[in-house]
Amino acid sequence: MPPPGVLPPAMCLSVPAKVLEVRGGKALVESRGWRREVDAPFAAPAVGDYVLVQMGVILEVLDPVEAQETLRVLEQMEASGGA
Repeated sequence: MPPPGVLPPAMCLSVPAKVLEVRGGKALVESRGWRREVDAPFAAPAVGDYVLVQMGVILEVLDPVEAQETLRVLEQMEASGGA
């Protein structure tokens, strides 16, 4: 815990996204109202897969049920003002 008056370090959040297109080592993904072209150096996604994206890079292909549950929880947190 940082001392009073000092902000903790910023935190990055990896977000599930659905693959819309695959173009070589890149993919077009969509999640929660945004679309982006991201790099896929660590995974070989297919169209329709859910992937975990952080800072423009696909980290892994996700189980679709778990990805949808994560997105549902994020939506609930936003609706309650917690995200």
